[in-house]
Amino acid sequence: MQRPFSPVKTAKKNEILVQEIRFHGRGGQGAVAAGNVLAASLFSEGKHVQAFPHFGVERRGAPVAAFVRFDDHPVELRCHIYTPDYVIILDPSLAESPSVVEGLKKGGKVLVNSHRGPENFSGLGDFVIATVDASSIALENKLGSIASPIVNTAILGALARFTGIVSLDSVIASVAEFIPVKTGENITAVRQSYDRVVLPAGT
Repeated sequence: MQRPFSPVKTAKKNEILVQEIRFHGRGGQGAVAAGNVLAASLFSEGKHVQAFPHFGVERRGAPVAAFVRFDDHPVELRCHIYTPDYVIILDPSLAESPSVVEGLKKGGKVLVNSHRGPENFSGLGDFVIATVDASSIALENKLGSIASPIVNTAILGALARFTGIVSLDSVIASVAEFIPVKTGENITAVRQSYDRVVLPAGT
């Protein structure tokens, strides 16, 4: 079994350099595309990035994970993300399982696609939690269907505001460049999720 890797640290201050994001979704929701757009957004801001997926059973509705790793310097790690700084949950049913936050660093941030407030997900652990109703935003913009809304862009605006790791303008520019279908609707979804994300109390 492959052993988890720890983030690269500086010798001087023991400061973690690499930041890591893990997306959890289901096939058809666009988790992999969300990771790719986020990576492109970070790259446009001068970051060194990696983006890669992990598939289990390759069928629509099956759990899917996508990973993004970035730093101000070239990233030498070549492995799955075991100890993320951020976890993004695209399917609210996945938030019912504590396994989605496995390895998340102490004080890490969790963004959940849900119409419920962050206080409803305290069972995930002692993390900083925000929510956004990305499914409703996707349906408002006719992205996917009621049975299977495509929430990848509808989560990214909320991610930008909640985490602060990337600007809204960079996300919009990357959506415009890399999402060729319903580009305008996807950009609207990004803006709406940025405005509608429910942040944890006190932030």
